[in-house]
Amino acid sequence: MLLPELKELAASMGIKMPAKSRKADYLAAIKSARAGDQGAAPAKSESPRTRKTSAPAKADEQQETPKRATKAAQKSEGNKAEAPATEEKAKADDGKSQEADRRQRQRRSPRAEESELSPEEKAAALDGLADAAERRAEEGRTARGDGDEDNRGRDRNRNRRNRTRDRGRNRDRDRDRNRNQEDAETQEAPAEEVLIPVAGILDIDGNNAYLRTGGYLPGKNDAYVSQQTIKKFGLRRGDAVQGSVRPINERTHRGRQHKYNPLVDVASINGLSIEDAAKRPEFNKLTPLYPNEMLRMETTQKALTTRMIDMVAPIGKGQRGLIVSPPKAGKTIVMQQIAMAIAQNNPNVHLMVVLVDERPEEVTDMQRLVKGEVIASTFDRPASDHTIVAELAVERAKRLVELGQDVVILLDSLTRLSRAYNLAAPASGRILSGGVDAAALYPPKKFFGAARNIENGGSLTIVASALVETGSKMDEVIFEEFKGTGNMELRLSRELADRRIFPAVDVNASGTRREELLLSPEELKVIWHLRRGLGQMDVQEASDQLLGRMRKTESNAQLLMSIIKGIQAMDD
Repeated sequence: MLLPELKELAASMGIKMPAKSRKADYLAAIKSARAGDQGAAPAKSESPRTRKTSAPAKADEQQETPKRATKAAQKSEGNKAEAPATEEKAKADDGKSQEADRRQRQRRSPRAEESELSPEEKAAALDGLADAAERRAEEGRTARGDGDEDNRGRDRNRNRRNRTRDRGRNRDRDRDRNRNQEDAETQEAPAEEVLIPVAGILDIDGNNAYLRTGGYLPGKNDAYVSQQTIKKFGLRRGDAVQGSVRPINERTHRGRQHKYNPLVDVASINGLSIEDAAKRPEFNKLTPLYPNEMLRMETTQKALTTRMIDMVAPIGKGQRGLIVSPPKAGKTIVMQQIAMAIAQNNPNVHLMVVLVDERPEEVTDMQRLVKGEVIASTFDRPASDHTIVAELAVERAKRLVELGQDVVILLDSLTRLSRAYNLAAPASGRILSGGVDAAALYPPKKFFGAARNIENGGSLTIVASALVETGSKMDEVIFEEFKGTGNMELRLSRELADRRIFPAVDVNASGTRREELLLSPEELKVIWHLRRGLGQMDVQEASDQLLGRMRKTESNAQLLMSIIKGIQAMDD
């Protein structure tokens, strides 16, 4: 319907519109006015479709007014033909303008006949036009939405093809890099996972933790321990752990972090169940005391070294002792004698001999002579191995002390361990005299300071050797740093060693702090009387006097009795 016809229809319905109103404004106004008329007079608003349905029932009325019925029939037929054509046109070409629709309606419905339609019939036609316009607009929006979806779908497909192509290239590179792995990938995984039992000592290095299965040094059979496992079971560095590991799956674990078998289960910690191990106290929270229980070194009459140690520098449980020795004074022999005496007289004590930067033949000799745990890192190994061995050994000893055990560590030597830390530790920029880094002496002090006697059971005894008179300024600085940290000192004499007097012990320079806690009052009285007499002699005379008395007696007790008899004879 043309705009002039809409203006005429609006005027006939009493609708006033502005002069610049468009066709859509007229359509909306006529439709709203018609809706209001239908609410006021429902009988007059009956649509042509309703009249079309009731037309057969009113045949008499149609015969009386043949002209109007003919026009209504022609309009109905025009509407029936117009609606499908409009729908087909909207589906075929939703982009055509309303002008093209008007020309098609003009060709199908002559203008002369439309001008003769009644206002009700024109309103019905307007309803059809409005419905068709709404359908076209909806179909246009749907078509645009489908177009957007198609565009997005094409983008997704393009991205998917790109990702697939990239994955294909990566797979090709992996196949070129690992040609021998295709057969392993085609093998089926076992239906049931197989776990391998494992046992070792836990070593924690920063965020990495490993179960050392072959000793205290890293090995190829070590197991990797995750931080989650450590927190779950409350593991500490130095714990002896028994558990199970998962075999390495070469198909899925190719990185460096999976070089070791991962620990997946823990059966026991230090021989205890998981529940009992969780109740352990922390070593740093235990109360340290002075040594109050003596470790007897005397074994046989001919073992003069250990007998002399009991006389001049007794060792107690929890002692922190230094064996100060120049080169070739027999310190290694003294360490062996102490180790064998502890193993023989105190079988309940856990003995650990730590050899750092030592000769391989001395390591073999110590392993064959000592009935204890020998932990060694020879001089042909890097300095980092020396530090790893020492740290893990003392951490292992701490874990045993937490369980109430008595542990003895014999370290040979503290000077070489300090040298190793000076090489392995990062430089702090503060250099002491002799080329010693200021930060390099803290870890050895921490090692040596771990020795203590624990209140209510347990002790950690450390006896370490320190080198002096080597001609090295570094060794002198190291000894001076540790000189006041110990509470027992056994000094060997180079002068006596040169004269082949063994054991080359400087009697007057050796001693133990608070020795009255280790000896009985009677023993202490006699020993002090003996030492007062030896103190008036030089090194060689004092050593000869004491060794001569020991060779004449079978034990230290017999020696003390002979001294008591001599004192009584002098008093008489």
